[in-house]
Amino acid sequence: MPQDFRAKPNAVPWPPLIYSGALLLAFLLQRFDAFEWGDRQLAMLPRVLGIALFVAGVALDLWAFFEMRRKDTPVMPTAAARALVTTGPFRFTRNPIYVGNTLAMIGFGIALRWSWLLMLVPVAIAAVQWLGVSREEEHLERRFGADWRAYASRVRRWL
Repeated sequence: MPQDFRAKPNAVPWPPLIYSGALLLAFLLQRFDAFEWGDRQLAMLPRVLGIALFVAGVALDLWAFFEMRRKDTPVMPTAAARALVTTGPFRFTRNPIYVGNTLAMIGFGIALRWSWLLMLVPVAIAAVQWLGVSREEEHLERRFGADWRAYASRVRRWL
């Protein structure tokens, strides 16, 4: 039986699990089979760049969290949206939390010189798109109809 996306977008919080899984996998790969050439390339970048991207990602996450709380809608991707949030960082991207998580992941990889983490970024994005964003968008479409379609037509999915 197909999932009823009107009730909630997901039964499993896929996006946080995907980002956490990518981080864990990168840690294990770095520990047991570091990609030394890639790590040396990252060493040419200033660590402060990685730290700045990490901080920017976390700041974007927090801004989005607070905006969703202000609109009294859940942050967890397993709960039904109570409001269509189009303010704050949602004016620039429909997925500021995932953009923030991705920025933080890139920044973390640069700061720690973990090239495996940077190589996992596209994999994480694709998995989040497939298991998170597409389902969340279907949920929002069913719950908010024309308002969602108008918002989606003027604001980009990622950036």
